[in-house]
Amino acid sequence: MKLVVYVMNNTSKLDDFLHFLKERNIKGATILNGTGMARKLIENDDMEFIGSLKKLFDNPRVESKVILMALEDEQVPLALEAIHLVAPDLTLPNSGIVFTVPIDFIEGFKK
Repeated sequence: MKLVVYVMNNTSKLDDFLHFLKERNIKGATILNGTGMARKLIENDDMEFIGSLKKLFDNPRVESKVILMALEDEQVPLALEAIHLVAPDLTLPNSGIVFTVPIDFIEGFKK
């Protein structure tokens, strides 16, 4: 069993992503709001002028969605397929990130 963690930067694709999961019979995910470290540093920049310039050239995205999915090993490729439908190239800047973590113990999980 794996925990799939997907940080979705293009939040306008969230509904499409959830639909793609449902089509692949993946029924459970937890969705959290997230803000990256760089964004917070820019917001809290003491040098307002430089901070304002950074915002002009920076991606206007304010927040991301952190999607957590506890999946059986055979479901992981299906989740990755759904991710790549909404974010075809995660190597591009500000496109998101996905990783898995082994789950050694889980309680309250429904198949």
